[in-house]
Amino acid sequence: MTDSKYFTTTKKGEIFELKAELNSDKKEKKKEAVKKVIASMTVGKDVSALFPDVVNCMQTDNLELKKLVYLYLMNYAKSQPDMAIMAVNTFVKDCEDPNPLIRALAVRTMGCIRVDKITEYLCEPLRKCLKDEDPYVRKTAAVCVAKLHDINAQLVEDQGFLDTLKDLISDSNPMVVANAVAALSEIAESHPNSNLLDLNPQTINKLLTALNECTEWGQIFILDCLANYMPRDDRESQSICERVTPRLSHANSAVVLSAVKVLMKFMEMLPKDLDYYGTLLKKLAPPLVTLLSAEPELQYVALRNINLIVQKRPEILKHEMKVFFVKYNDPIYVKLEKLDIMIRLASQANIAQVLAELKEYATEVDVDFVRKAVRAIGRCAIKVEQSAERCVSTLLDLIQTKVNYVVQEAIVVIKDIFRKYPNKYESVIATLCENLDSLDEPEARAAMIWIVGEYAERIDNADELLESFLEGFHDESTQVQLQLLTAIVKLFLKKPTETQELVQQVLSLATQDSDNPDLRDRGYIYWRLLSTDPVAAKEVVLAEKPLISEETDLIEPTLLEELICHIGTLASVYHKPPSAFVEGSRGVQHKKLTARAGSGESAESPDVGLSGPSEAPPAVIPSQGDLLGDLLNLDLAPPTATVPSVQPSMQMGAMDLLGGGLDSLLGGDIGGSPSMGCGLGVAPAAMPAALGGAPAVGGGLGDLFDLSGGVGMPTGSYVAPKTVWLPAMKAKGLEISGTFARRGGIIQMDLSLTNKAMSVMTDFAIQFNRNSFGLAPAGPLQVLTPLSPNQTIDVSLPLSTSGPVMKMEPLNNLQVAVKNNIDVFYFSCQYPISMIFVEDGKMERQVFLATWKDIPNDNEALFQIKDIHLNSDAASNKLQGSNIFTIAKRTVEGQDMLYLSVKLTNGIWVLAEMRIQTGNPNYTLSIKCRAPEVSPFVFQCYELVLKN
Repeated sequence: MTDSKYFTTTKKGEIFELKAELNSDKKEKKKEAVKKVIASMTVGKDVSALFPDVVNCMQTDNLELKKLVYLYLMNYAKSQPDMAIMAVNTFVKDCEDPNPLIRALAVRTMGCIRVDKITEYLCEPLRKCLKDEDPYVRKTAAVCVAKLHDINAQLVEDQGFLDTLKDLISDSNPMVVANAVAALSEIAESHPNSNLLDLNPQTINKLLTALNECTEWGQIFILDCLANYMPRDDRESQSICERVTPRLSHANSAVVLSAVKVLMKFMEMLPKDLDYYGTLLKKLAPPLVTLLSAEPELQYVALRNINLIVQKRPEILKHEMKVFFVKYNDPIYVKLEKLDIMIRLASQANIAQVLAELKEYATEVDVDFVRKAVRAIGRCAIKVEQSAERCVSTLLDLIQTKVNYVVQEAIVVIKDIFRKYPNKYESVIATLCENLDSLDEPEARAAMIWIVGEYAERIDNADELLESFLEGFHDESTQVQLQLLTAIVKLFLKKPTETQELVQQVLSLATQDSDNPDLRDRGYIYWRLLSTDPVAAKEVVLAEKPLISEETDLIEPTLLEELICHIGTLASVYHKPPSAFVEGSRGVQHKKLTARAGSGESAESPDVGLSGPSEAPPAVIPSQGDLLGDLLNLDLAPPTATVPSVQPSMQMGAMDLLGGGLDSLLGGDIGGSPSMGCGLGVAPAAMPAALGGAPAVGGGLGDLFDLSGGVGMPTGSYVAPKTVWLPAMKAKGLEISGTFARRGGIIQMDLSLTNKAMSVMTDFAIQFNRNSFGLAPAGPLQVLTPLSPNQTIDVSLPLSTSGPVMKMEPLNNLQVAVKNNIDVFYFSCQYPISMIFVEDGKMERQVFLATWKDIPNDNEALFQIKDIHLNSDAASNKLQGSNIFTIAKRTVEGQDMLYLSVKLTNGIWVLAEMRIQTGNPNYTLSIKCRAPEVSPFVFQCYELVLKN
């Protein structure tokens, strides 16, 4: 009888019936009931109401029933934490059970129940199980420590479980060792700076001993751990390699790849002239070849890893070219990967074989594969100079087939061959010109135009050929237009008398009739060059070109080293470092290969370039990602706004104006201030004399923060004049202009709706797309009367900041949809970020100082506000009207310093320091914020408010 009967739907009152069965005295009936409960749970029914009844079934010596109950517990304990406590006694009792399977099952389940209340009860049983006489229980308990650490790291450290885990590395049972290593590695990943896995030669020896006896997954954990070890010298490297090499013949491909990773890493430490080095290279080839006899998915993973290995050490597989030849039934993803590796392995010795194979591929039916094969022939010509002639004749044979896409790919690669070997194969140009009419792909057309322009003096009818392209100039892609412009200018410089009209025609098309800025700019540059200095034009346009490099698609060396350290993981399949695709709390460490001491290569520095600070700042704005606006599925181009460039704070050694200056003014109070925390009183090493050495102005703290003097009442916030956001021609006669204002703590969108059409407009409504600060209409658009032709209505729309959030580009971009009885119209506008400055943005003085120091210096940005003719009091007054509050003011050597704070609607604080020199109209503004992307926009607000 199969288990399918448990999934059949029963009559009404199902829960009631199950409850009765669970409380039955008959063991078999009880077991059947629990199976039905698990079945219901599996298909998504809520059976949490049966929690107490299922927990009662735990008191049994039947292992199968116990497993089922534990399964139920794991699923529902999170939603019923108070009920789950009822099960604790049974867990504790099961941890003392004479049967090791039950002891292990109990501790495993307790680790899987992620409920804080239960974790404290888990400590004692876990401690006993870690020292259990049975290795099965010990290995389960080791993994449980990692799970517990994920729930409550502090508890694990306080209870000393980490030390017990370290002791388990010396356990007599290899599976316990493997699990202890796995658990420690997992914990170390989330705490990259903790030296948990303190690897030394003795530990490594124990791991290598356990390696031979544990299961395949245990071997992978141990090998991955070994890959992080740093051998003392080449003798130790060789010894480890010798003991890891037997793993290459393992049946599990993951074990093989982990072993390859260890060997690739430790080979860096071996001298190249060592006999063992050559032996190791030979031993690495067969296992990699064997991986290619697996199913296609595994082959693909193997090929992506081999691609990295071949780039680092091509000598490993240089004699194995044939295994990378494509089979007729390979999936396309395997074919393309094999092709890539074939080119990497191509050399003078095997080029004939490779070319014969590639020519065969070029006659296949799969278009993508054929294209790649034709490109591969060109890459071979560029890589192996001796084969270039043979490659060119192969490409010419393919052009004669007249298959459209083959011809186009061939022309693209022949262009590269001309770049690599100038004045060698130009005799084939005539053949290429015959196929001019069949080219319809931009890349091929651009390549052909480049050839005609570059070798115009060898082609009698070059002007006619280029003129034929010029006829449909505006229909061509940008790539072709740019190439055509350059080619005709080259032709003019080579044959000025015959092509004067042609060059004037193309320059006119590019500059006057085109709306592409790249094309216009290039056109104007050529025009000015030709009109002012034809000799200079010749030198620029017809300059000798550098030869193209052999391998333009090799992975950059430092990235390749990091990827070699991640062989057998996702990083080696994506060919990206883990930090590029792993998100979350785990600290991703950058790894690099270890160079042998004295080899002239860079010496090891284990944690080079750890990404960012250890604790990421709180997430402020969700990334735009791939989210499409629910409302606007259109690509709305935002109005262009120039965001000033942020100068890095590194250049402002003497500009950390709060780094020590305020400390000295505040005297010794800082260390003891409760709001400050400790450790903030340390002044930076290099402190400007003007700050560090200057005596306190007046009487210290009181005077420094005495804002009463001169800082008057705010003057009201600045409102920008209305601008046209939606022109009438784009909205069937509806013109919308507007601006933003903040009145009484409420953001207002002031709109003017003008009807320039002939018909009446009614039924107005408005909606915003998601945006960086969650702006959304707080009510409907109040257009109470119909909008007659030539009439304008002014409307003020209150906004809230509780809408959906999505990071926009630029940050203050707002995409809007307005609907009326005619249609829906879309536009985008930009709001000054001062709209989201809140009224309670005045920070406490001590908190300001503590926060300034707490924000990393890298987040500091320096700006200049030019042509401001206000004194510090007037500036402070003006800024306060826009909710930019002055916290403190002080004067040092005739220079006023204002310390200011702003709070945004989403709780972000932006701190600033403004230096105002009497008689100097330029202010220096230093801004610090935990979300530095906000700083340039805040600067714009300062500038806007002060200048208006």
